[in-house]
Amino acid sequence: KKEQHIKRTGRSVQPVYGAQHPPLDPRLRRTYPKDTKPKFNNPKSKKACSFHEFARSTNDAWDIEDEEDEDFLVTPYFSFAGTLKVILIFRFLFLGFITLLSDFLIFLLWPFTVRSTLQKQQSLPVRPIIPLVARISDQNASGAPPMTVREKSRLDKFKQLLASPNTDLEELRKHSWSGIPREVRPITWRLLSGYLPANKERRELVLKRKREEYFGFIEQYYHSRTDEHYKDTYRQIHIDIPRTNPLIPLFQQPVVQEVFERILFIWAIRHPASGYVQGINDLVTPFFVVFLSEFVTEDVENFEVAALPLDTQRNIEADSFWCMSKLLDGIQDNYTFAQPGIQNKVKALEELVSRIDEDIHNHFKKYEVEYLQFAFRWMNNLLMRELPLRCTIRLWDTYQAEAEGFSHFHLYVCAAFLIEWRKEILSMIDFQGLLMLLQNLPTIHWGNEEVGLLLAEAYRLKYMFADAPSHYKR
Repeated sequence: KKEQHIKRTGRSVQPVYGAQHPPLDPRLRRTYPKDTKPKFNNPKSKKACSFHEFARSTNDAWDIEDEEDEDFLVTPYFSFAGTLKVILIFRFLFLGFITLLSDFLIFLLWPFTVRSTLQKQQSLPVRPIIPLVARISDQNASGAPPMTVREKSRLDKFKQLLASPNTDLEELRKHSWSGIPREVRPITWRLLSGYLPANKERRELVLKRKREEYFGFIEQYYHSRTDEHYKDTYRQIHIDIPRTNPLIPLFQQPVVQEVFERILFIWAIRHPASGYVQGINDLVTPFFVVFLSEFVTEDVENFEVAALPLDTQRNIEADSFWCMSKLLDGIQDNYTFAQPGIQNKVKALEELVSRIDEDIHNHFKKYEVEYLQFAFRWMNNLLMRELPLRCTIRLWDTYQAEAEGFSHFHLYVCAAFLIEWRKEILSMIDFQGLLMLLQNLPTIHWGNEEVGLLLAEAYRLKYMFADAPSHYKR
């Protein structure tokens, strides 16, 4: 009974894969709020405490009837053998007749049932299967064609901006906010991240110099990965790389994993204030996919990177390193000791949600769900573990177009993302159910359409609350 009680009332919060969670406060492991916790030890309580106990307290309908029959047989009023045989024979014949009649009716109605079912299935809208990576940023969840007249016009505008002698970066950001066409995304990301200069004539020279500088770091530092001082860093990187997007074949290729290993190690030893932290490995993937797509027309997720010329592979690697470095320069306090940046952002999210949607906030309080238990990963991985990679790339179009997109606007995106699941959250009435939902949100079919709505809501929240004097206060 003691073991059953432990199983019934115990709880285990699943560790979040690939993210660094701070230790959970023991009081957060309580299953029910203090005022509503059922008293399981009360012998007078007839409410079943668990599924198994509930199952034991109820029996199958046929079993109940059999038990009633057994009682019927031993009753002294019907102890005569002849009477008993007549009753049993009558019962058998009656049940047999009912069974035959129901089978006959099913046989007659079967064609109509099948036809009706097929008609219903055919009338249901078919949701297309969207590839995880390939042409991810151009295809909507609705299955709309990637290039419309409007998109063609937008692409022409981008090409015009990029072809000018000095690209107007403010105008480029303005057009990039609502998504960047796939064909011009690589160069646009390089410009918006600050990796490339706006002056067109200087770009080739800068690219050549920065790529050579990166591989100079490789020659200078990479051999030290086995040194005593860096072996823990290298070991953690080596563990995390196979976990990066494990469902996408592209990232399981040895040549790609070696690229990630070099990028992360060089970044870690050049940033000793933070070093390598789990979660940084995810931040390389969007840049790598975008710069790879510049040379690949087929599905990126299944493309063999080793088939590319070595110089092309090296250029993709160097560009991914520098753009990731530019991103992390703006959010490095997320990864320094004790990760204060993330702690502050999670606290800001909690206070913001308490103003935006008091019902959700109070629901979390009622079931003792702490924001740190789910939002830590949202901040640490920039929602990359919550969204398909195609959605992350679309999201980053806007982040790079926004001033402080990764550090400031991301907060409002997380708030909008949480409110998106309002109905599902409020329907969960236990701690573990809420945590399971928040750590496994069903976004696998999301595309540009859903991300666009999410960003629009985030912009609305920012417009309403960012400049308010009591931004995070009631």
